[in-house]
Amino acid sequence: MKIDFTNLFNSSVDSIVINHTIDLSNFIYSTYNPIKKGVRVLGSAYSKADIVYLDINISFCFDGYCDRCAEEVKKDFFIDIKRIIVEELQNENDDDDYIVVKNRELDLDSFVTEEVILHIPSKILCKEDCKGLCYKCGTNLNVKKCNCEKDIDPRMETLLQLLDEE
Repeated sequence: MKIDFTNLFNSSVDSIVINHTIDLSNFIYSTYNPIKKGVRVLGSAYSKADIVYLDINISFCFDGYCDRCAEEVKKDFFIDIKRIIVEELQNENDDDDYIVVKNRELDLDSFVTEEVILHIPSKILCKEDCKGLCYKCGTNLNVKKCNCEKDIDPRMETLLQLLDEE
């Protein structure tokens, strides 16, 4: 979906309503496709005191696997975006608050896709204190404790023998 801001820059209209769903079923995270139901974009673009604003809410369900224990994870993400639309930037360091549009047009699909990618954490966890899997037997340590003995660092083995003698 492309949004044409010409009428907002010319003050011909006060706002443009945005109600759009983007299909990101081909988006690959790790080795799977986590966004099956699409990305919902709601909001508006509006002009206020000759400044054009974009105010949108992005929401989607992440349907994947925990990076520590491999259990299924469903997480809802909500991203609020508030930016100022400009045709050019005077200072290149201020680009976090602004969106530069060429020909007064914004490709909303590519903008939202970029925001989704930036807001998905690098590690998805089922819960913050996920214990993961035992590296020896593969037991999910969130469910039960395994009976595996911990490996002893061979460099510390001599020190442990000294402690056993006491």
